[in-house]
Amino acid sequence: MLRPQQLATLLALTLSSGLSRAVDPPRKILPLAGEVFLVEGKTAFVIPPSKKLPGQAVPWVWYAPTLPSLPSAAEKWMFEQFGAAGIAVAGIDVGESYGSPEGCRLYTALHHELTETRGFASNPVMLGRSRGGLMTLAWAVENPDHVAGFAGIYPVCNLASYPGVAKAAGAYGMTAAMLESQLTGHNPIDRLAALAKAGVPLFAIHGDDDKVVPLEQNSGEMRRRFERLGGRMTLLVPPGQGHNMWEGFFHCQELVDFVKSRALATPAP
Repeated sequence: MLRPQQLATLLALTLSSGLSRAVDPPRKILPLAGEVFLVEGKTAFVIPPSKKLPGQAVPWVWYAPTLPSLPSAAEKWMFEQFGAAGIAVAGIDVGESYGSPEGCRLYTALHHELTETRGFASNPVMLGRSRGGLMTLAWAVENPDHVAGFAGIYPVCNLASYPGVAKAAGAYGMTAAMLESQLTGHNPIDRLAALAKAGVPLFAIHGDDDKVVPLEQNSGEMRRRFERLGGRMTLLVPPGQGHNMWEGFFHCQELVDFVKSRALATPAP
């Protein structure tokens, strides 16, 4: 049996250990030096720019998906270009949320943290890679006045295409039948009018041999619909490329130039 002093010591060590775990920052490997922190219990990150622009809010790119292994070394070159121009990169891990209302709520929490407490600009450029397109576009169509532009690397734009209604339904707290009946109210590709009205431009690079996120059901269809709404979208289609790690997707100067031009643009009053 432990003596009273031994019990007190054990209790103190247990409490100390628990407190240490509670305040330890989350662990995440980033392609460039940055800060990892929590927003509503979710892992978020900021990679600050290597060049600071005095006298103005910090322009930034909002990257998705911020899953445990993403962003990866593939994004390093892009992020370096952004940082050299004075643009930060940030994101938050909302899991496999597929653009759901809960994922969007957490996005709003990150936006508040960065703009209200860290001096970031109100209008980031959204950058979605693959299923990160659903996350960024879903928030963008609900917050068009807080988006400077959208750029995508083979982005998912159409929930019905990927991951499909049956797989996404759980993230929305619905059955597949329920989500199917309400799809146009949730699917980013069906909700582009607000972005077109706000004059938010879009950009995507998407291969024509993509079997996972087919071009014609996603970026191609988004461009057709957006242009019918009066919006502007640039779409680059590298021939013969699929849903892969081809360097051209991640060393795309046109994408970098688009992001820089939008992130550094002065928002309309």
